[in-house]
Amino acid sequence: MFLPSLTNIATYFNADYALVSLSISGYLGMTAVMQIIIGPLSDRFGRRPIILTTLLVFVVASIGCLLATDITTFLVFRMMQAAVISGAALSPAIVKDMFSAKEAASLLGYIGMAMAVAPMVGPMIGGVLDESFGWRTNFMVYAAIGLFMLLVCFFDLGETHKERSSDFKSQLLLYPSLLRSNRFWGYSLCRAFSVGAFYTFLAGAPLLATTLFGMSTSELGFYLGTITAGFFLGSLLSGRFAKFFQLTTMMIAGAIVACSGLMAGIILFSLGYFHEVFLFGATIFVGLGNGLTMPSSNVGAMSVTPELAGSAASLAGALTVSGGGILTFITGVMISEENGIYTLLGMMLFCSVAGLIAALAVRFWNNQEMKVA
Repeated sequence: MFLPSLTNIATYFNADYALVSLSISGYLGMTAVMQIIIGPLSDRFGRRPIILTTLLVFVVASIGCLLATDITTFLVFRMMQAAVISGAALSPAIVKDMFSAKEAASLLGYIGMAMAVAPMVGPMIGGVLDESFGWRTNFMVYAAIGLFMLLVCFFDLGETHKERSSDFKSQLLLYPSLLRSNRFWGYSLCRAFSVGAFYTFLAGAPLLATTLFGMSTSELGFYLGTITAGFFLGSLLSGRFAKFFQLTTMMIAGAIVACSGLMAGIILFSLGYFHEVFLFGATIFVGLGNGLTMPSSNVGAMSVTPELAGSAASLAGALTVSGGGILTFITGVMISEENGIYTLLGMMLFCSVAGLIAALAVRFWNNQEMKVA
């Protein structure tokens, strides 16, 4: 939401833009670290106390950003805001605590629809707030939303993790079985590579849109939203159909959709159809495929060792964020005006194919376990 304010924040604090941009990249790094911590804590102490504690930290951190008088203080409190990742990390575990695997995948599809709306409308709202009232207003809104959610969770969110470990020692004894599981890593890598295609898109599409197609910022904003619109539709389809199919069926279907769209885009450009519609028309299938894949891969990762569902969800999330950061860096290094189209679509296709291979591997391992059983 505060992305449109980065330049104004840099001006206000008389700081380099690169330093201020740590409020994004550093924040993402902190969310990866926080997820690794939050998951095990929720398996030991329950989901509710961790959610309430981290929301309280988020509110305090938002107020800290609001009142910051120098860039160092601002960045410290901005990193503390990463505690709010508990919502994304633990909501799948809470759903999995309450429902069967297929039902959970269906419900996470509907939750994914809500999550798709935020990145579409957040920058627009933030831009209006900044222009009308100044950049600090964003953090005032963050604090208000965080406080509202804290009250909602305090009064409405009951504890869903009933079979908590008695101590960390007994919990740690279960970790080897999770970390040695081919199925866990298959589910997690399918999710990581699927989302990695989205990160690659975000890193490369703006450059191509402006340098190759001469798009204005308003046009760019519209086209960048198309992949999220695809994710919205895919999540809706997951909500409707995931309860009727195996998890791996939804994962494989999503990966095939993503690969097909990207291959079609590469073919069209190779035939000389050079137009932005074909670029963003191809990438929208990645969003659609991710909407089909992610709910089921999330539930699958948590189902391997149910006692460590929170840890599994958080570890898979941290792997996704870390992998996305690496892919974003690689894309930034490799892409250029000369090779841009094929580099971007090729890297996205690589990620989608890797996700498909991971999904097929999980199906194979699931079938092997069923034969043994």
